[in-house]
Amino acid sequence: MKVLVTGANGLLGANIVRELVKRKYDVRIFTRETSDLSGLEDVNVERINGDILDPDSIGKAVEGCDYVIHSAANTSQWPTNYIHYEPVNVTGTKHVINAVKKYAVKRFVFISSANAFGNGTKEHPGTELNEFTGFKYGSGYMMSKFVAQQTVLTEVEQSKLRAIVVNPTFMIGPYDSKPSSGQIIVMGMGKKVQVSPPGGKNFIHVNDAAIGTCNALMMGRIGECYLLASENLSYREFFALLNQVTGETPKSLSLPGALLKTIGTGGTLFEKMSRKPAGLNLVNARLLCLDNYYTGKKAVKALELPQTPIETAIREAIEWFRDNKPGLISDFQAVAPSLQSTNEGQQKRGTK
Repeated sequence: MKVLVTGANGLLGANIVRELVKRKYDVRIFTRETSDLSGLEDVNVERINGDILDPDSIGKAVEGCDYVIHSAANTSQWPTNYIHYEPVNVTGTKHVINAVKKYAVKRFVFISSANAFGNGTKEHPGTELNEFTGFKYGSGYMMSKFVAQQTVLTEVEQSKLRAIVVNPTFMIGPYDSKPSSGQIIVMGMGKKVQVSPPGGKNFIHVNDAAIGTCNALMMGRIGECYLLASENLSYREFFALLNQVTGETPKSLSLPGALLKTIGTGGTLFEKMSRKPAGLNLVNARLLCLDNYYTGKKAVKALELPQTPIETAIREAIEWFRDNKPGLISDFQAVAPSLQSTNEGQQKRGTK
């Protein structure tokens, strides 16, 4: 069976491709010609270059494929307005849907976001039944992923599109070539003082998310959404895990939400005046104050979603950075003893 993966150069996309190859699928990837494919250097796949905004190149990529996994998305942090994300995340998704319908693809797996559903607390984490609340935070990314998800679900209802939606939370792990979410590790290492925002996230090992996504090719119900979620951790708790892995003992400080938003307001003003990204803007400050917690129980049951400890995800992400992006983190001396078992863990899950 031939599977097309869009966005294969991203963190999740690269792990999906590796999982599909492990399962002996015939894999085709769709990327821009300039995409960084360092996360797929040792993987033998068919590559088609194109633009998600070009329907003809999308059609060429989809033609002849039995399945399509649509992972490509604009996930940048700036600008924050919806109009910046709409072309790739919404219009691009419509182009893929049209091609999937034209070539009668057997199943279409759309990679959405956990933030397409309302978040919850640790005691009552968000589920697939939670109403979307992202409009109030001013995040164009969150709004665009919600609109794209609704577009897919509408096509299921009106056009009998054979689609399933998966909604990953914050992914950590190897093959993070940008890096994307791995920036939280880079920012947390080698610091004398670690500053934690007041909120938290649901974290998941990226390979678990890849396995859940690949399982959705055969498992799960058409028209359903599945949160790919694992551990709910405050930022302080995440950094504590990071320090446990690295052996570092920085001083830990909690940043009050009011101060964080004040800094973010200043960052937003800077962006408007300079037309350049700030280190922190108000949208991101608001999100860092959220208890952004979810549960993956539905996916664990329906998609056999694994639940690898986040400590393992951190270890494997650090090792991959060390071997492939050494300039990101200057000193690996402290982490070396803690990473001795990493290869064994990766081999067990087939990620390396």
